[in-house]
Amino acid sequence: MQLLTLPPSPTLATSIRATAQVFEDPKSQALLAHLKQVAPSEASVLIFGETGTGKELVARHIHNLSGRRNGPFIAVNCGAFTESLVEAELFGHEKGAFTGALAAKAGWFEEANGGTLFLDEIGDLPMAIQVKLLRVLQEREVVRLGSRKSIPINVRVLAATNVQLEKAINARHFREDLYYRLNVVSLQLHPLRERPGDILPLTRHFINSYSDRLGYGEVRLTSEAEHKLASYDWPGNIRELENVIHHTLLICHESLIRQEDLRLSNLRIERSESTPALDESADALLQRAFQRLFEEETGALHEKVEEALLRSAYRFCHHNQVHTASLLGLSRNVTRTLLIKIGELVVNKRRPGKSLKGDRVINLSI
Repeated sequence: MQLLTLPPSPTLATSIRATAQVFEDPKSQALLAHLKQVAPSEASVLIFGETGTGKELVARHIHNLSGRRNGPFIAVNCGAFTESLVEAELFGHEKGAFTGALAAKAGWFEEANGGTLFLDEIGDLPMAIQVKLLRVLQEREVVRLGSRKSIPINVRVLAATNVQLEKAINARHFREDLYYRLNVVSLQLHPLRERPGDILPLTRHFINSYSDRLGYGEVRLTSEAEHKLASYDWPGNIRELENVIHHTLLICHESLIRQEDLRLSNLRIERSESTPALDESADALLQRAFQRLFEEETGALHEKVEEALLRSAYRFCHHNQVHTASLLGLSRNVTRTLLIKIGELVVNKRRPGKSLKGDRVINLSI
């Protein structure tokens, strides 16, 4: 069995990343074969897949199969930085470039020199940074924030996203030229529900891994438990499976996992795919709503509709920015900017590090 795992890290306990990947299902085997073909090249790769499907693991495997295997592999989450910091993180900065820049610092591109840079959640990059990233990919050099000196780099870029970049391009939230620069090779990672042949091999891996950590002996699964695992939808993909197994090992008895030991979530996520009938129904509802709006309102309709859509989506998602962004097909940074613009988020500049009412207050201080 081909098994990929992430290097041990204290942050993995709270991460939503998949920590293991197998290629037992026919769809996964086809992906692995394609991956082996493209890995030795220097081509940029764009990896598509839902959260928790193992995009970073695939990126690491591409690096390990390439001629850059002896160089560094740097993984960067583009959605983890504020807009004010992302440029300095990617491209580096000089001393005094901004408040708090007490010394010069190399960016992630420089750190990855001679190896591979993996940009996860590429759709979250602000448009201004997308322009600079495109230039770096074209010119093969970076300019640190606060400097005019170009620094040559030799880096292969792999990128990943869990949003539909085509929609982001149409909405003018992602640059089309950057998309084509990154998408020389594309890899689609299927969600776990679409590759059931990987479920039980991954289950056995996590059972063995957590049994060792907990000091257990051999732990077995009943056939009923296997069936329950194999038939579940796994909306959280591989990471959810790992969490379920970890919890199950803490409560099972006699080194045997039974069906009733498996506590599976009742969460059901609406997927973007829908039947033509549902699409037509939604279309008809929108047409009627727009017709009434056109008859009753005049002026600035685009702004009103956009604001109403954003407010409704934000409240439907219980004021969760990430879920709102996913529902609307936007990046998290774009969603946050729009919510601030319409007053749903309050910018708190006076008390760095403090927030009120969950994620509804944003601190923009560096």
